[in-house]
Amino acid sequence: METTSSQPDKTVAAFVHLSTFSKYLFPFGNFIFPLILWTAKQKDPFVDHHGKQALNFQISMFLYFILLVCIGIAGVVFWGVHFNLDDPFIISENYISTGHPHNLISLFVFAAILGFLLLGLFVLDIVAVILATIKASEGQLYKYPLTINFIKPTQVGNNQSKNEQFNNNQNQTL
Repeated sequence: METTSSQPDKTVAAFVHLSTFSKYLFPFGNFIFPLILWTAKQKDPFVDHHGKQALNFQISMFLYFILLVCIGIAGVVFWGVHFNLDDPFIISENYISTGHPHNLISLFVFAAILGFLLLGLFVLDIVAVILATIKASEGQLYKYPLTINFIKPTQVGNNQSKNEQFNNNQNQTL
């Protein structure tokens, strides 16, 4: 969808998306810098849409990451308790013994699945932010995949407040 927006607004919207990469330099930079850029130009509906989308996506990715880490910790605890109840789990300087090797196969499968999910989350984050930046620089709207809308997006192009819309509906019915 093409919107009528000036070049500086497209640039700010693109920088809102690019600023999410600051998480690799500063802790929580993916929340702080997009929030600063978004609030600076929040009156523009185009920048407002892209700012809300970027923040919602980053919050969602953070929650998905925390969920996967919690599942990983729970899995390691489960297998640790499983090893201690069934067979001795011995770690010494020369070897690690778990009793039966088939016990470790399920742990390795679990770790591999968790690793692929974390890698997929990382790739999704990189690709989606790059696509959103390109769409914003072209003046198009973009909706991130797998996003939970914590900050409700507004309709671009509908600049009437709810009171004005209500009054217009009332006037049309009279």
